[in-house]
Amino acid sequence: MKYKRTRPGVNLLVWSLVVVAYAAAAATLVIETRQPEYRDLTRVAHMTIHLPDDARRLGAAQVAALYRARSGTPFSTLAPGSTIKVVWPDGSSETVRVTDPSSPLGATPVRGTQVPAP
Repeated sequence: MKYKRTRPGVNLLVWSLVVVAYAAAAATLVIETRQPEYRDLTRVAHMTIHLPDDARRLGAAQVAALYRARSGTPFSTLAPGSTIKVVWPDGSSETVRVTDPSSPLGATPVRGTQVPAP
């Protein structure tokens, strides 16, 4: 029986790509704003992806601040560069990148990730 052998570095490359892709997918946190703790926030109550970017930035920053405050380590949770998938009350969703945790505009919507409500 003959076995076809691959070059030694190919298996390492394939498994490295699998691990990196999994880590990137697992690094995105999903926050459902329809949950009771987020539903009554002033900037989130009537949020949708059809509003201007600045309004969505304010809502996303408020959601991120509440998530940070409820975590066990608020100063290291959602560091700059972290991504969050926010599902707005109407069912639409988008990915948001945390830019500055101390700013009211500390989150930026990632262009092209907006998904309308079903």
